[in-house]
Amino acid sequence: MKQLALAACVAATFLPATAMAADWYKAASPHFVVYAKDSAKDLETFTSRLERFHEAMALVTDDTAPAPSPSNRVTIFVVSGSHEVRRLHGGGDKYVNGFYVPRAGKSLAIVPNLQSTSGTPDVAMITLLHEYAHHFLLSGQSLTMPRWMSEGAAEFFASSTFKRDGGILMGRAAQHRGYELFNAKSVPVEDLLDPELYEAHRGKGYDAFYGRSWLLYHYLTFTPSRKGQMRAYLTRIAQGTGERAAAEEVFGDFETLEDELDDYLDQRRISALNLSPENLPAVAVTITRLREGEAEILPLTIESRRGVDSEAAAEIVPEAREIAARYPDDPAVLSELAEAEYDTGHYDAAIAAADRALAADPRTVNAYLQKGYALFAKARDAEDADAEAFKAARAPFLALNKIENDHPLPLVYYYRSFAEAGVKPPELAVQGLERASELAPFDLSLQMNVATTLIGLGKGNRALRHLQPVAYNPHGGSQARAAHALLARLEAEPDWTGEDLGQVLSLAYRSGDVDTAQ
Repeated sequence: MKQLALAACVAATFLPATAMAADWYKAASPHFVVYAKDSAKDLETFTSRLERFHEAMALVTDDTAPAPSPSNRVTIFVVSGSHEVRRLHGGGDKYVNGFYVPRAGKSLAIVPNLQSTSGTPDVAMITLLHEYAHHFLLSGQSLTMPRWMSEGAAEFFASSTFKRDGGILMGRAAQHRGYELFNAKSVPVEDLLDPELYEAHRGKGYDAFYGRSWLLYHYLTFTPSRKGQMRAYLTRIAQGTGERAAAEEVFGDFETLEDELDDYLDQRRISALNLSPENLPAVAVTITRLREGEAEILPLTIESRRGVDSEAAAEIVPEAREIAARYPDDPAVLSELAEAEYDTGHYDAAIAAADRALAADPRTVNAYLQKGYALFAKARDAEDADAEAFKAARAPFLALNKIENDHPLPLVYYYRSFAEAGVKPPELAVQGLERASELAPFDLSLQMNVATTLIGLGKGNRALRHLQPVAYNPHGGSQARAAHALLARLEAEPDWTGEDLGQVLSLAYRSGDVDTAQ
């Protein structure tokens, strides 16, 4: 998956708190939480469009999954512009138009503006729709997609037009890929369907992988003679057939498919799905204005949510303390202070701030998390750490579980409270860990952790479904190779209990990453 990376806003880049506090709004809907310094009307329209996009994908894919728990929604931060997005993204990529990080209970995205008008989305919105399509497909599809199909599907769904009457034209021509389709180095069908061949042929420059993936996906979707082939292809892969062999069995001769695909591209008109507003029911969006303290702390909150190194954490914590001194009873301010203290290793201060946040509002989710993290860290650091210390550490997570039963992180840390204490986790804890991965299937690091845990417990057969999406992650790098290695080992030794698990993983992670993002 082309990771959009979520970054945080350094406080100095924003307007002073007194000028910005009244302008920040939060939109909440079944699948999204959006923060923006914009008009409430534009924010509501933007969020409603995202919900209609979700409903359109669900309609097209026959997905009937229930809405996620509140903390498992995608949180989107709208910043001041593309330059801010690129600064926050880091790495010097001048083409970044938005980014996304999938995490259990904390998935994030950043975009540069609210595009609330009808019509074809701009590049930033297309990027967001592309990444949300990945999120959606990982969350609801039972069969794992190879890289070309994963990217082709995301391009297919992201190429949508929002109509004024509330309908959506989905699967239209991917005009943003037009230049690469006709000018970039072409990628033959055979290379798309044989990942080893693609890696052998691809150069360091930009090629048409994304455009050709979209074209093949679109062609297989709308061509009557190819109806049902993508499902059959995925089924064969799930049954253990290699990608190339599965493609040959289902799609037939690659040269014939190549010729058909070229003819398809040369058509003057192309099909799309015209979804009427009657099929995309309106979803309630709640708009609230951020409190003054909540608005002032928001830039630091974004930065902490993105993840910080020790240097950035050291810069954030004094600012968080200053804001908390001005707003000593604001739960959002105090929970961010708790996170800032935790990030700098001040665990007792983090616990104290979290307790103050919970006293102000007992439903402050992040306060439970930060208190739990700090208690786990103290238990690990203690010379005489034992099961009792980790039992105490899991208490905030148990309290959060009572408030939000389907939040994945309490389930993860319930299991870890046993494992890190050196105590064999009860089956209930193992089941809870698996349940967490079901609630957050888009978090591939969690899937990998669950898989290795199950292997170590002698439950390799239950690990397979967690390894497959990791192995086929188009930008998984060494983690994807590690998942492939584990799948191969389990295929050769179904009863393997991971005695040399560390060695297998070490070899995979040392083999070097290939960055395939474009």
